[in-house]
Amino acid sequence: MHNHYLLFLSIIKRTERFSMNSTESIQTKFVFILYILFFVSLSTSFAADEVIDVGSHRELFVDRFIVDKLEDATLKLHAPQLMPPVTPARPHGHYATVLNAGDKFQFYYRGDTKPGNHWKKGWEQYHDGEVTLYAESKDAIHWTLPKLGVYEDHPTFPSGNVVLMNEFLITHNFTPFIDTQPGVPAEEKYKALGGLAYQPNQHLEVKKRRGPGGLKAFVSPDGIHWKKLQEKPVIPEAWGKYFDSQNYAFWSESEQAYVCYFRRFIKGYRGIARTTSKDFISWTPFVEMNANLPNEHLYTACTQPYFRAPHIYFALPTRFMAKRGAATDILFMSTRGSAQFDREFTQSFIRPGIGKSGWANRANYAAIGIHQTGPAEMSFFLTGGRRYAMRLDGIASVNAPLEGGTLTTKPLKFVGNELEINYSTSAAGQILVELQDDNGKPISGFTLDDCEPIYGDHIARTVKWKNGIDVSSLKGKPIKIHFVMEDADLYSLKFNPRAGSNQVVEAGKTLD
Repeated sequence: MHNHYLLFLSIIKRTERFSMNSTESIQTKFVFILYILFFVSLSTSFAADEVIDVGSHRELFVDRFIVDKLEDATLKLHAPQLMPPVTPARPHGHYATVLNAGDKFQFYYRGDTKPGNHWKKGWEQYHDGEVTLYAESKDAIHWTLPKLGVYEDHPTFPSGNVVLMNEFLITHNFTPFIDTQPGVPAEEKYKALGGLAYQPNQHLEVKKRRGPGGLKAFVSPDGIHWKKLQEKPVIPEAWGKYFDSQNYAFWSESEQAYVCYFRRFIKGYRGIARTTSKDFISWTPFVEMNANLPNEHLYTACTQPYFRAPHIYFALPTRFMAKRGAATDILFMSTRGSAQFDREFTQSFIRPGIGKSGWANRANYAAIGIHQTGPAEMSFFLTGGRRYAMRLDGIASVNAPLEGGTLTTKPLKFVGNELEINYSTSAAGQILVELQDDNGKPISGFTLDDCEPIYGDHIARTVKWKNGIDVSSLKGKPIKIHFVMEDADLYSLKFNPRAGSNQVVEAGKTLD
């Protein structure tokens, strides 16, 4: 590609040697045009044939990253199912976080030492009374409020489940995460950011007494006992305007850095910005994500690595409609590392619902945390203790009608021995899978005619052809995957390194 580019430049320079009226100049310009057309064709072909290395990563259809062609098929956003409320109903306040510590789930949410307190009753005393509360669960559904003993008993919180208080502005949106970076010190296994920025020319006396705003960093060995990493904010208040949202950070294995998505006003609308860090102290200049559609405010970026495919980040921001009584709903967006958010789906992911409660001022905020809560189920949470459930990988799919549709991927390179898919069909539907070379030619032994018809509903099923399931002869080579689908949804695919298992996971059971 580089050599063709140099040739293209040499043609341009050659044409500059001739006068506009010479016959040779006209001939050269004709050749020049042909070379331009050839160069454009070559560039387009090169872009189209670029091979994506998927390794053994799970790939989802929340975007078109591996999609080349869809014929009579579409990308479909699925609606989550509202489940019975968690017990006891949590959180009482906004900006909740649910972490999976392996042996338990940990729920952080905002409370206030004075029930019913409001900033209109006094901005400083309102923020001074905020605390971070804590609950635990084995299944993320039934929660307990442990008596932690971190602070002296407080009459408003008789359970003693306070993990942070007396931290002005921090407890408004204190948002922890479990640091998965290899080699992180045990005393810093948990990290968190919290804080606000003062609005211009407001509360100047408070700022003088209390110090500047911004996001401050905390660390903890257990997610219960917290200490400041340093007194100075690690992300300055000038970046945020005004951080009054949930500003979440996490360690990204794919980017090999800490990543933070935070609230910022962008062109007059509440929006999202992003910054990264190698040490959780020094952060790169922020980048505005420009995720807003026209007249759209976005609260609570809620951007996090998807636990089954952490190179893909899921975002569940709150869309705020200021001119509709401050009504809110939940959107779904995705991004892959440093890229901008993908807005493949612009419709609401979770609507406000029936009744007044969902349409109240700022009534719908998603918690940080998407977790597996059953063999084939994952859950996430909203304010008021609401839990929503979906199938694993089930936020979006490639969907085809009974009349049939096809998906062809871009050229892929993989590592593994088997092709696993997450899919569902109707009783009449089916899926056939064909492996093709990078020119779209079916590969012998892996054609549609060789494929064992796939139907049913499985979180994990290995594709089988007449000669078996082993695709290791093709690993490292560019291939395309061609799906012919009838009344079916394809949620994800993955090349597995194991060989010979032919394992099927169906509705919570493992079948051979």
